[in-house]
Amino acid sequence: MLILSRKTGESVVIDGRVIVKIIRTDGDTVKVGIEAPSNIPVHRQEVYEEIQRANREAATRAPLGQVPSLANTRGKQPSAHTPFSPATNQNHSKTV
Repeated sequence: MLILSRKTGESVVIDGRVIVKIIRTDGDTVKVGIEAPSNIPVHRQEVYEEIQRANREAATRAPLGQVPSLANTRGKQPSAHTPFSPATNQNHSKTV
């Protein structure tokens, strides 16, 4: 871990693409501004951890009996009696 001292108005540059700027300090609270390209997600740690937990939960949610087998499909379309289809599965989770 890199530990730095910065004053109000000073910044840290990460990988030439992310800028973390100290906006204001008030006692033991620091307000920071973060400039990053839109393809780099930026979250508070507690939000990031919740997203990861939700993604893990969503990945393990579908029981094995509901996941289609890919073993013998070889280019065949699933039949109407296949228990899993996008039209009937309403438990999709979006990864953020």
